[in-house]
Amino acid sequence: MSSTVETKGRTVGGTEHSWCKAIRGGTGIAVLSLLLTKPIDISRFQTALHKLQNSHPILRSKLHSSNSSDTTFSFLTSPTPFIKIQSHSLNATSEILKNNKNDTVSVSPLQKVLEHELNLNTWQEKDRSTTGSDMLFATVYAMPDAKTWVVVIRLHVAACDRTTAVSVLRELLVLMKEDEKDMHAVVEDVVPLAIEDLVPGRKTKKHIWARGLDVLSYSLNSFRFSNLKFNDTKSATARFSQVVRMELNQNDTKRVLDGCKKSGVKLCGAITAAGLMAAHGNKNSCKKYGIITLTDCRLTLDPPLSTHHFGFYHAAILNNHVIKGGESFWELAKRTYGAFSNSKNNDKHFSDMVDMNFLMCKAIENPGLTSSSRTSIMSVFEDTVVDDGGEMQREVGVEDYMGCASVHGLGPSMAIFDTIRDGRLDCVCVYPAPLHSREQMQELVNKMKAILIEGGKTYEEY
Repeated sequence: MSSTVETKGRTVGGTEHSWCKAIRGGTGIAVLSLLLTKPIDISRFQTALHKLQNSHPILRSKLHSSNSSDTTFSFLTSPTPFIKIQSHSLNATSEILKNNKNDTVSVSPLQKVLEHELNLNTWQEKDRSTTGSDMLFATVYAMPDAKTWVVVIRLHVAACDRTTAVSVLRELLVLMKEDEKDMHAVVEDVVPLAIEDLVPGRKTKKHIWARGLDVLSYSLNSFRFSNLKFNDTKSATARFSQVVRMELNQNDTKRVLDGCKKSGVKLCGAITAAGLMAAHGNKNSCKKYGIITLTDCRLTLDPPLSTHHFGFYHAAILNNHVIKGGESFWELAKRTYGAFSNSKNNDKHFSDMVDMNFLMCKAIENPGLTSSSRTSIMSVFEDTVVDDGGEMQREVGVEDYMGCASVHGLGPSMAIFDTIRDGRLDCVCVYPAPLHSREQMQELVNKMKAILIEGGKTYEEY
């Protein structure tokens, strides 16, 4: 292998740089956690991971910081895959599961392992060595029932947006089913370009005066947003990410989706409306809430990218919504989704990308200004993941899985990762603790679920 191949890489883009800064504080650790009912062949699993790394060079890259002030980060790509799977014995797993023994809310073993991994911040320590930091980690946990195992893939968000995480799961399951003789890797050497290098130029143009006004507007509005009531802002305990899960059955899911179709909104609009109504409650007071919607930009880049292009290619749109109380669910869903859709149609996710990244980095550099506030009350994804691969998953032994990213540094009060799995809505809702408590967030999610179900039942009356 030539030295040219060995040293391939590139400097991170603006959005990737923001995630490199954010992850040091605990936001941006992506975790995919799978519950298996069949013993896993470690050798076969490692071969599959190596092929995945060969096909996606960003997964076999290391993140380097070129100086002590962390002003420059680079991906340097290895010519060969190098991931080593870690294994946790039954005793080690049992210790992890004990960490949540005082919870008053029931938490499944799969969720406990997920939360443990969300708070394993490999990138927190400033590595000044020449080796850099891996972007991908894999761990197998033996579970106490001796009949199940949990397999975890943990990634740096600079290399993994939600589309990438979904593709990792799907490609990995296919590779695990392939015969060894068919598992020849197609090696790709070049890390795909950053999102900023692929945005059509006309969509990013903004006069410097307009950019300054927008930055000022974002800054001032962020201090005027209403937050969820904070549970603990003074605790000496370092913040960490926890999860609440919200699941709807097939009938309730179908009703909500039918209501979305009739109302002309995507599911994110219904989830946003339910979240705002649950947070505002029955108050008669007028409050302003911030909602961040993340949209996958791959198809609108130049040139367009496919889901095979791993990395971070989402952009954020921040909208403000005034809630007075007493709003109709579907009217609110239409209003919130309409605001997002209008912003996207005006290319706000592209034109404001530089501004958002600048403010994100400034907030990270000045934690005293934002120690007890959040960027928004909630973040959602424009498009819901639809997963109808349950049969194939069960063939490999996957009984259940959960995927999300950490938010306990800079971020929203709750980040919602929604999936429709075999016709059922499954939301993993991540929040920063102890800023918010599990009991508080479970109550909020229960209200959201009830609002969604009721909305699904009444959409025909709308």
